[in-house]
Amino acid sequence: RPRSHTVTTTSSSFTTNLSASSSTLAYDREFLRTLPGLLMVTEIVLGLLVWTLIAGTEYFLYPAFGWVMFVAVFYWVLTVFFLIIYMTMTYTRIPQVPWTTVGLCFNGSAFVLYLIAAIVDASSVTKELDSHNYNSWAASSFFAFVVTSCYAGNTYFSFISWRSRTLQ
Repeated sequence: RPRSHTVTTTSSSFTTNLSASSSTLAYDREFLRTLPGLLMVTEIVLGLLVWTLIAGTEYFLYPAFGWVMFVAVFYWVLTVFFLIIYMTMTYTRIPQVPWTTVGLCFNGSAFVLYLIAAIVDASSVTKELDSHNYNSWAASSFFAFVVTSCYAGNTYFSFISWRSRTLQ
C-alpha cells in the first residue's frame, strides 16, 4: 500500500527578515543634514586633527599626551564606525541591539573621557617641556575642547532620543 509522506517546513521570521533586509544596502544621505550627523562629521574631522597634532610630536616622552592620544584615536575609530552604521542604516537590520541606549552610552562616555583628556592636554602644555612642540600641543588642546563640546551635543541628542524611546 502506498504511504503518504507529508513534509512540513517552517521558517522563522528572523530568517525571512534577514534575507529580505540584507539584499540591498541602504544609504541615508539625509543623516548628514541633521544636527547629530553634522556633529559626528565634526567630531571625526577635529578628532583626527587632535591626534595628528600630537602624533607629530615626541608625545611618547610625556605620559599625559599618551592618554590624550589613546582617547582621541579610540573615539575617532568608534565615531567612524558609528557614522558608517548610521549612513548605511545598519541599525535597522539589527533590531536586537538597543541602538538608542548604545548611542547614549557611546556619546556619554566619549564626552566624559574627552573632557578629561582635554583638561589633561591643556594642563600639560607648557613652554618648559619642549618649546618646538608647544604650538602643536596648544592647538591639540584647543581642538580637544571643541571635540568635547561636539560629543556633549551628541550626548544631549542621544539622551532625547533615548528618553523618547523609553516613554513609548
